[in-house]
Amino acid sequence: MLQIRNLSFSYPGQASSLTYDLDILPGRINHFNGPSGSGKSTLLDLIAGFLRPDRGKILLDGRDLSYLEPEKRPVSILFQSDNLFDHLTVEKNLQLALKKIPPGLRQEFSLPRELENALEQVGLQHVMKRRASDLSGGEKQRVSLARTLLANQPVLLLDEPYASLDRANADRMRQLVRRLTIANNWHTLLVSHLDKDQQPQ
Repeated sequence: MLQIRNLSFSYPGQASSLTYDLDILPGRINHFNGPSGSGKSTLLDLIAGFLRPDRGKILLDGRDLSYLEPEKRPVSILFQSDNLFDHLTVEKNLQLALKKIPPGLRQEFSLPRELENALEQVGLQHVMKRRASDLSGGEKQRVSLARTLLANQPVLLLDEPYASLDRANADRMRQLVRRLTIANNWHTLLVSHLDKDQQPQ
């Protein structure tokens, strides 16, 4: 289990702190909903290590991740945008995910088969050799999701991952994330925006 215990963070000049205390269960998609400014993206940045907490702990199965550098955390994250390097091909962008896989496990991956499989899961196996800059916004997000899933880390953080997708592709990606989360027992945390008049579904 991923446990967030009394985790607190404040931005410079901010009068009050953002405080988090929650359990993120493995093998399911854990939703964190709220309006803009409620601290959703900040929580992801804290878990990923891009921000350092003022106090509190981030524990994965009892291991304290709170002050590890981002590259040492067993975490993969998908942002709302700007996930790909536009000057690189889709293939090169996907290969970056494999760098997070422990060296002892990399022999299990056979390139380009694993990359092709990742793209096939998001319905984009035909874009392997294209530059990221040549993709549409929705295609970029689906490639980004393929790269994130390919990293196969115990903690998966998703920040509005389906916002730029049409309904059919969004539904397909939701099913894919749900299936892989269950199959791999990932701790998946998905944050999404809610207007003040909306309620979680």
